Amino acid sequence: MRSRKLFAITCLLPTLLVVTAFFVIPAVMLLFIGAARGSDGEAGLWRYLAVLTTERYRSAMISTVLLSLGVTATTLVIGGISGVFLARNRFPGRGFLVACLTFPLAFPGVVVGFMVIMLAGRLGVFASISLALGGDRLVFAYSMVGLFMGYLYFSTPRVLLTVMGVAEKLDGRLIEAARSLGAGPWAVQRDIVLPALAPAFVAAGSICFATAMGAFGTAFTLATRIDVLPMVIYQEFTESANIAMAAALSVMLGLVAWAILALARLNGGSNVAAAG
Repeated sequence: MRSRKLFAITCLLPTLLVVTAFFVIPAVMLLFIGAARGSDGEAGLWRYLAVLTTERYRSAMISTVLLSLGVTATTLVIGGISGVFLARNRFPGRGFLVACLTFPLAFPGVVVGFMVIMLAGRLGVFASISLALGGDRLVFAYSMVGLFMGYLYFSTPRVLLTVMGVAEKLDGRLIEAARSLGAGPWAVQRDIVLPALAPAFVAAGSICFATAMGAFGTAFTLATRIDVLPMVIYQEFTESANIAMAAALSVMLGLVAWAILALARLNGGSNVAAAG
């Protein structure tokens, strides 16, 4: 018994050290820095309230949450349908198609933002086509629409792979039994496939939401005229040297993402993993 405990402690020790050094200590420091009394004598705890009462911070928080929700919903539809189709059908070129759909995982956020600029920037494809047709230059890469496209681009593969992994394990006998009893294609999807994939959708959606909430590289490339929370934190830290406010905003962003992950964990079981 003692040897088993020693073995378990030995196995857990590296994990505990890494979690403590790279998560617990930085998180505690952020919490205390955000709550520290400022040089002007302002009580630091009020900074957390300022996230909700100050117009700029509140607007950035709302915009970030709404953007993340929109990206999550759209990604679940696109990745969910594609994942179920690819998991249940075999055809020539399927492997190549899956590789293409998951290719965005190889790119960092800055590269994704640059690709959106090449598509919808001032010299992008849409701008060139609109000018060739005699209209005004069509540019939306630097708006919320462009940021939405960038987030959608790197979020879809995560949902696709998660749904595919669960859909491939779905018992085909249940579907055949439903068909033999007269259920149509839509009834099979509604009554058999979707309930079986619900935990996968919860897991993928929570990860997608948390990733979109904290994505910085794409926002740094595209969000020149809009405020989302990662960019506001960066500006407070670098341009205003307001480290305490940046820390408070970081804590609030983390709490929102953590709350969504915790809620998904409660409703989705062990299928929900922490977002990277």
